[in-house]
Amino acid sequence: MVALGRRAAAECVGTAFLLAAVVGSGIMAQRLAGGNGALALLCNTLPTGAILMVLILTLGPLSGAHFNPAVSLSFALQRKMAGSEVAVYIAAQLIGAIIGAWAAHLMYDLPVLQISTTIRSGWGLWFAEFVATFGLILTIYGCLARTPEAVAYAVGLYITAAYWFTASTSFANPAVTVARALSDTFAGIAPAGVPAFIIAQLIGMLAALILARWLFRG
Repeated sequence: MVALGRRAAAECVGTAFLLAAVVGSGIMAQRLAGGNGALALLCNTLPTGAILMVLILTLGPLSGAHFNPAVSLSFALQRKMAGSEVAVYIAAQLIGAIIGAWAAHLMYDLPVLQISTTIRSGWGLWFAEFVATFGLILTIYGCLARTPEAVAYAVGLYITAAYWFTASTSFANPAVTVARALSDTFAGIAPAGVPAFIIAQLIGMLAALILARWLFRG
């Protein structure tokens, strides 16, 4: 078993790179797309899916490559991780997510400290976050049950697809949601919208976990 400190460092670094990709590619996309929203979203989507595959393949052997409090909580609910370990993972993920968003601002010569003004609210978006997280957790546990070597590719491809079929563009991650509230860029979400997004994500995680335990048992 890898020491908890090393696992936490992997979670922090991985989540930081994930947010740097999400926020940074959003800034680049907005600058280059010339006002074309569909092109900007595509340019934001592809790097996110790609970096997820890379990070899971690279850091998965160390920490399991959660990079997502909802994933870590799902392991705790199955008693596959101790509560103290999950608390450390979530703290590392939140710190890494914020560092990643700030790193993206620095790379593009923007103010480091920002608060998003992009309103993302309403039942449609909340349901979209439920669906996005439900699908993500089901993808992870389905692969772990039958083809664990495919997790990196399945997760990267799932998020790439969910960017487009969910109205919320698939945050599906409480740490990502918090960090995106601290970036007034293409990827941002106003802080007022954060609690409802996180609640929807956690409900989606719970629903997926219940279904996965029945579908993939044995």
